[in-house]
Amino acid sequence: MIQLCVPEIRGNEWKYIKECLDTNWVSSAGSYVDRFEKEFSEYLNARKAITTSNGTTALFLALKVLGIGEGDEVIVPSLTFISPVNTIKYVGAEPVFVDALRDTYVMDVDKVEELITPKTKAILPVHLYGHPVDMDKLVEIARKYNLYIIEDATESLGALYKDKYVGTIGDIGCFSFNGNKLITTGAGGMLVTNNEELGEKAKFLSTQAKVVNENKSFYHPEIGYNFRMPNILAAMGCAQLENIDEYIEIKRKNAAYYNKLLKNVKGITLPEEKEWAKNVYWLYSIVIEDEYGVSRDELIKIFAENEIESRPFFAPVHNMPPYINCKRGDLSVTEELSKKGLNLPSSVKLTRGQIEKVCKVIIKIV
Repeated sequence: MIQLCVPEIRGNEWKYIKECLDTNWVSSAGSYVDRFEKEFSEYLNARKAITTSNGTTALFLALKVLGIGEGDEVIVPSLTFISPVNTIKYVGAEPVFVDALRDTYVMDVDKVEELITPKTKAILPVHLYGHPVDMDKLVEIARKYNLYIIEDATESLGALYKDKYVGTIGDIGCFSFNGNKLITTGAGGMLVTNNEELGEKAKFLSTQAKVVNENKSFYHPEIGYNFRMPNILAAMGCAQLENIDEYIEIKRKNAAYYNKLLKNVKGITLPEEKEWAKNVYWLYSIVIEDEYGVSRDELIKIFAENEIESRPFFAPVHNMPPYINCKRGDLSVTEELSKKGLNLPSSVKLTRGQIEKVCKVIIKIV
């Protein structure tokens, strides 16, 4: 089976984790948590990085430290994994759904302004499948209406918008280290910001809002959360981060090879990379057009028969039962992409031969 996207472990993971085991520093205390935060912030050129238990808790924490809650609205794409939308609900706010772009699959920034109301407090762009959102336009809108920007960069670590890493352009950025992400700690997440005050607040809330008294007892002046990352996972994160540039280079070379083999296939629309973007191709994604000959879902079945794992684009969140009554703009592009979009195998360890096998199945149908 050619799998969709599996972890790549080729560096110091065993060494660093063994050190945690040998020294008994396996929980939230230990040197690797601070080290991972420091090295991650340095990689992104961000001032603060705060480890979390996963990407969802990082997003929730971002909303909390910005004071977003009951009665507020947050503009978010419907074409996304459901996590960022759920976190808006967790804090008592309401999602307002905006459409996607046909070529890059991310939030259509030109449709954001029409959805802003006096209740709007933030915009939550998702850098989907590895390609950045057009952040200059979004920042301009946010400044015009005095809104926060929370970047969901969970699928786009290392992607560049012009000369800036995604996740560092808005007020807060959030990342995930789930097993299928570019780098992994098995589970885990990270919140990053260039605002020192927001960073300190996030760290405080993520560790149970704990103050240690002189006699070592704990005092909690407000409600906090247990969103800490264990030292043993941070150790793995440090090892993974050491190889991130190599992983990104491999992902981009694999995407280029996919593009070369599929560029002339009728009915297959390839992913675009805007001139201002560096796409990390977390998942290599195509669109199966009507003229291709078989539907996207039929192609998924054919892939499975050939021992190739693929995955459809995310189903629109606005069609999920908890969100069918939420405010929205025109979502016709989102609806179309969710029916036609397909993610192909994208692991770092993917070989050229495996890419050729995937493409031969696609070409054979035509």
